[in-house]
Amino acid sequence: MKYTTLPNTNIKVSKICLGTMTWGKQNTQEEAFEQMDYALEQGVNFFDTAELYPVPATPDTYADTERIIGNWFAKTGNRDKIVLASKIAGGGDYTKHIRTGGFNKENLIEAIENSLQRLQTDYLDLYQLHWPDRGVNCFGTRDYPYKTSSKEAEKHLEILETLNNFVKNGTIKAIGLSNETPWGTLQYLQTAKQHNLPRMATIQNSYSLIHRAYEYGMSEVSLRENVGLLAYSPLAQGVLSGKYLDGNKPEGARGTLFPRFIARYMGDGSLEAVKRYEAIAKKAGISLSELSLAFINQLPFVTSNIIGATKMEQLKENIGSININLSEETLKDIEEVHAAIPNPAP
Repeated sequence: MKYTTLPNTNIKVSKICLGTMTWGKQNTQEEAFEQMDYALEQGVNFFDTAELYPVPATPDTYADTERIIGNWFAKTGNRDKIVLASKIAGGGDYTKHIRTGGFNKENLIEAIENSLQRLQTDYLDLYQLHWPDRGVNCFGTRDYPYKTSSKEAEKHLEILETLNNFVKNGTIKAIGLSNETPWGTLQYLQTAKQHNLPRMATIQNSYSLIHRAYEYGMSEVSLRENVGLLAYSPLAQGVLSGKYLDGNKPEGARGTLFPRFIARYMGDGSLEAVKRYEAIAKKAGISLSELSLAFINQLPFVTSNIIGATKMEQLKENIGSININLSEETLKDIEEVHAAIPNPAP
């Protein structure tokens, strides 16, 4: 395994992070335990979860993923071996079964305390805001939704002051963003600097070979401001494994069970790009999944690559991608496809 550190901290994390959002929906607790056991054996010390999980989010499964992780900690005693990240859910109709009111002080306190209880721990290594309280271009929205975005952005100072209370007492070690924009990220950094408050260490945004929009502005923020990317959906919800090509709908696959989650990645441009990347992978003697993950692993602005799997063979392949070094020829081939079909998935 390869390791990095969360920016501006001394927290050492594996370059591969174990994503957990299927546990409690597509995976049983027993299967989740097996995944965590294996990941830890392979040197993965970084787990990412959220109060929202499992996904698709429903009231009857709310926060079950955190409960599963907490049960694993109780069974194994491995809490001190894991860098644990969780998130507070953002607002909107999708999360009205959780709470309303956005990231105000009361909601932040409630969310953190409840996550700690479910996870059976007294601290979180990284705590993140799952998505902004304002309209932004994420979750398949390509362009800035200026007609529907909230005129009032988050109360950055109130949020940072509330999180700072948890940082000061050791309940939270570091804080981060998710699904944010350059403007939002810089607002948090500026507010933290002005008021001597904790700065955002990471940003968890989507990034894959068919969705590299992070490079339009956020990659420079990451490099110049030292805010590390935690890349999620690096396989574009499985589309970059190639399993949905030619109209295939594998039994039990996420895209077969919940087609709306892969819809953004299934346009004609995306599928053509996937076919071309698959040819590059074959030329390099590796799988398409390995190519897709290895490309992200080597990017200078990536702190950790969040992989997820429902089957053990997928998990093994995904974690094993850390040992693959892409040649200059392969990287050149990738860039040629990207130039021909840039960011086909929104």
